[in-house]
Amino acid sequence: MGMKILITGGCGFVGSSLSIALKTKYPGYTIIAFDNLKRNGSELNINRLKEAGIIFMRGDVRNKRDLDNIELVDLIIHTAGETSVLAGLNSSSDYLFETNLNGTINCLNLALKFKAAFLFLSTSRVYPIKDINSINYVESDTRFEIAPDQVLKGISKYGIAENFPLLGNGRSLYGVTKLSLELIINEYNELFGLKSVVNRCGVITGPWQMGKIDQGVIVLWVAKHFWKGELSYFGYGGEGKQVRDILHVNDLINLIDYQIHNLDAMNGNTFNVGGGRDISVSLQELTTLCQEITGNIIEIKKVEQTRAADIRTYITDNTKVSEATGWRPVIPPGKIVTDIFEWIKNNENSLAHILN
Repeated sequence: MGMKILITGGCGFVGSSLSIALKTKYPGYTIIAFDNLKRNGSELNINRLKEAGIIFMRGDVRNKRDLDNIELVDLIIHTAGETSVLAGLNSSSDYLFETNLNGTINCLNLALKFKAAFLFLSTSRVYPIKDINSINYVESDTRFEIAPDQVLKGISKYGIAENFPLLGNGRSLYGVTKLSLELIINEYNELFGLKSVVNRCGVITGPWQMGKIDQGVIVLWVAKHFWKGELSYFGYGGEGKQVRDILHVNDLINLIDYQIHNLDAMNGNTFNVGGGRDISVSLQELTTLCQEITGNIIEIKKVEQTRAADIRTYITDNTKVSEATGWRPVIPPGKIVTDIFEWIKNNENSLAHILN
């Protein structure tokens, strides 16, 4: 008999992509996609899920009564939550805290009720911004690079590892909720025997991500080039040299597939998960890729002032997760941008009001 999996945030980018991939690979599994459809564009995934044979349930993780409608499951993959790093900075933080904190605790208690395992998508934003921005760096023509010599532990030419300092303030309210939840999950693991895995993800991207400036910047960049909109290089002199490693959602899915089928070995682990140095881009470099792939050149303004919660460079050190699982990301930036461009081109009419 196949596994029964609940995926919260199942109509979101990662949730829907993961649901469809697992159901396609394991047709005997029961996959339940649970979502409140708050994010603009998430409703476009309902038919995709149903066509794949996935059960869609509309509900909100903040509401225990909605979760009570779920029957026994073997595993909860928790992708639901407010994902914006800017959440609560210039507006109310109520939804952020209610969803990310209370909603996740509700899901943890559901896992205990069913004696189910719990896989959690955390974020690289758990690391303090001040420490990340204090990393020694060198500047090239197109990007900021991590320098060979460093003072802080947990940083090397490979990027930021799990032992990078967590003490200190200034990681965004979003990052605070995720770090708090990591601690709570670890306590549930220790006190109640809850099988759990935590993945601290960097920038995840790919087709079906409804990108915005505060979450989903790779898709936003491609979309603005596709529709010939306007963009800005914000902060650090306005030169667009900020760097992020980027991870195609299909690479992430391959890792999660391994983890859910090796839960005993994965249990209790926290992993940094990202594209790594080889799959990284600066905004300048991303612009060049978008120009080459879309054939369009657009205006990009320079805004020298650095915004709150922004960081100069983030590269994931995947050493721990690679040694534990054998997994490595393989999809390069050019292929990532091409996949996003083809998706937008093939769904232009339905995406225009969301991404344009």
